[in-house]
Amino acid sequence: MTVGDLVLNLEAAGLEEEQVEQYLSCWRAGKVKEQLSLLTARRAALLEQVHREEKQIGCLDYLVYQIGKEQPGG
Repeated sequence: MTVGDLVLNLEAAGLEEEQVEQYLSCWRAGKVKEQLSLLTARRAALLEQVHREEKQIGCLDYLVYQIGKEQPGG
């Protein structure tokens, strides 16, 4: 994998510029454990965001359900 490909992938994964530089530094130094730590932290942050947004969708679904229940014939 080229550095350019790596940077594009990291940016597509949502890493900030500083995080990309930190990752590249670890990559160049062969610090696999640190690379995995950075990727794992980003994944955890994304997963937390997904769960927050799933909860918001659940709240919206509940409100739509309640509105439908209050309508005549609903």
